[in-house]
Amino acid sequence: MAPVRQRSRVEKARQFLSGGAILREDSDDELGYEDYPWEWIYEDASDTHPSQNATPRKRKAAPTGSGRRIVGARMGSFTCKLGDAVLLKAEGNQAWVGLICEFFEDEDEDNVKMAKFMWFQSEREIRNKSTKRTDFLPNELYISPAFDENELTTINGTAKVVSHDVFKRLYPTGQVKKSSKDYGKIFVCRRGCNTRTTTYTPEFVWEDVYQGAKDLAFLTEMVESQTKATRKRGRSRRDAADLDDFVAPDSDDDGAPKTPRKRRRLIDATTPTSTRSPAARKFLTPTHKRIVIKKQLEFTPLGTRVLSPSAISSPFQIARNQLHVSSVPATLPCREEEFSTVYSHLEAAITAGSGSCIYISGTPGTGKTATVREVVAQLQASVQTEELDDFIFVEINGMKVTDPHQSYSLLWQALHNDRVSPSHALELLEREFSTPSPRRVPCVVLMDELDQLVTKNQSVMYNFFNWPGLRHSRLIVLAVANTMDLPERTLSNKISSRLGLTRITFSGYTHDQLTQIIQSRLEGVPGNIVHPDAVQFAARKVAAVSGDARRALDICRRAVEIAGMAAEQEAEGEQGQPPTPSRTGRNKGKASSRPPKDAGEPDAKRAGPGSKKGEVTWETIKQAINEATSSPLQVALRALPLASKVFLAALLARIRRTGIGEAVLGDVVDEVRRLGLMSQLQPVQDYLLSIMNTADSSLASRRATAQQNQAPTPNKQRDSSKAANEKAARAIGISSAAAELTEAGIIGTELRHGERVGRVRLGVAEDEVRLALKDDIEVKGLVPV
Repeated sequence: MAPVRQRSRVEKARQFLSGGAILREDSDDELGYEDYPWEWIYEDASDTHPSQNATPRKRKAAPTGSGRRIVGARMGSFTCKLGDAVLLKAEGNQAWVGLICEFFEDEDEDNVKMAKFMWFQSEREIRNKSTKRTDFLPNELYISPAFDENELTTINGTAKVVSHDVFKRLYPTGQVKKSSKDYGKIFVCRRGCNTRTTTYTPEFVWEDVYQGAKDLAFLTEMVESQTKATRKRGRSRRDAADLDDFVAPDSDDDGAPKTPRKRRRLIDATTPTSTRSPAARKFLTPTHKRIVIKKQLEFTPLGTRVLSPSAISSPFQIARNQLHVSSVPATLPCREEEFSTVYSHLEAAITAGSGSCIYISGTPGTGKTATVREVVAQLQASVQTEELDDFIFVEINGMKVTDPHQSYSLLWQALHNDRVSPSHALELLEREFSTPSPRRVPCVVLMDELDQLVTKNQSVMYNFFNWPGLRHSRLIVLAVANTMDLPERTLSNKISSRLGLTRITFSGYTHDQLTQIIQSRLEGVPGNIVHPDAVQFAARKVAAVSGDARRALDICRRAVEIAGMAAEQEAEGEQGQPPTPSRTGRNKGKASSRPPKDAGEPDAKRAGPGSKKGEVTWETIKQAINEATSSPLQVALRALPLASKVFLAALLARIRRTGIGEAVLGDVVDEVRRLGLMSQLQPVQDYLLSIMNTADSSLASRRATAQQNQAPTPNKQRDSSKAANEKAARAIGISSAAAELTEAGIIGTELRHGERVGRVRLGVAEDEVRLALKDDIEVKGLVPV
């Protein structure tokens, strides 16, 4: 049973790959089964061997050096000439029908003998079902203005194209017998058609418009002129109605493509995929066993909160929404040059119908993915206005796939709307891109986070960069990564060479560009809640470090939150609102009214000095930057008690002195004593260093008073100095601090029989502790730099 299942799987693959081709049952009946080499037939029929005369000019069916030109090709006893209608191999027992327009040799493929074909297309290849004609015949084909180049080895026999009247005279019943030599080879052509725009020529008689190779130019011109081309020849004919989706500024229109100003209607535009409807139908077998076809996964949406209209209409809420990195802006400022470059390369590849690889690099937050999406959105709008050929777009993000090999399944699903396993999808894609097909639509693949798709043997990268180089793939790959040298540093030479030379680099934003980006997001926010100096301060701070626009937007958004909370607290204080239940519980028995306005001075300071009722100033930006640059660990370290901070400072000093990552607990305690003696910090002197506990503090004070009243003697002077030195003989609370730090996981302690012989090591990075405590007022000067 295993071979039967294997054959059914292959048959399913062939069914996908041969949609729109002609069904045949007599494959290789004319060419035979022997693989003879193909030979050129020149204008002089007596000379059939190119080696005896001048070789043909590469890639063109032009006259040879001696004045002869190629007029045909021979393989064994089979011959075909210019203008002949031939069958081309497809998957299984399928075939395509085309007219031979020229012969040439491809010098890029080791002088492979090839031909250029003008395709006939069947009614099954017409995508628009609403304008499709319904009076087609079973064996009717449409001559189309689509051309393709294929090897001569794909030719599978000759075809006969006739008019409807000739076919009725030959076969009055309309059926061709299987015993006839014309079975599966004779077709009716009475119209031309552009299958992309679903436009037809008037009905004609095939014998009147085409009789041989001399009529190829006339036939091509007639079909192109009488059908509507997918791409309009000039943009000057576009009126105001054509610009409904994208509006370009009138001030600096120099003809170059720019980032479109997008209207709200296209914000939720969907990615065009295959026109086939999802296979969610259910079939019943004769035994009434239900078979359910796979359908796309559906995710249950999470519950959402409903905000009150007052919260949404607040200027702070509006600013927060527009400054969010996930907010889709109307325009992408400061990326006009990169937009134009990506647009021109992508448009040229789609128009030419050829494969291409484009490598886009840049640091995070420089607008790479956003620019590519805007380019694709404008190209999709051109498709809707019939200015550009149709194409399929699929986005593969390396951070969203659990396995890089899932990229095969995602690409096959975008092409044919069918979910298969990665290994099966790889097999289908190999067949798809290596098989000639006049119906293939260009596919644009955005591979984001490219470094996450690199495997050990780099097979995924190799396949995606190798497929665009195949003649029939029409695959365009946009590889986006954060590093410029990823192909040379990570990928092998055979992969980086297939990536090509088309590379676009996105540099970091300057402070002027960041200022423009932030101000564009704040357009339309009422109240002018963000001061211009605050925007400049945030832009310069971020531009000096990374030029990351997302970091600048996050900082400004946090600053707006801080200013908004300060404004809300001030408004609550003015209105005298009652306290929250938690405050009521803590302040039971006290007045429930809030303190007077002067007592809320710290909240006013939080929004920045000199700010007016929640205005975002440079002080607010500075506070947001401090929050953004501090990790949660550093915040927790700054909140530690004094004894724990001094213990960590002593441990860092001990590690610095010995060069070993761990220290003995007793040595750390001695280091605490030495740091306390050398420091001039009053909290350390008063609360951390002592020779006694608090119960003996009164006895020590009485002894000191008695010694001052007595006359000083040499022995008493020595006792007094000895008592003063003994004050720092012990550091109070160090053992408790070590225990708390161990429980928190900040340090690791190795217990021994004695307390002082146990070993201590840091459980966090030294840099985290150093950055957290170097500017702390309580232990300033104790932490080694």
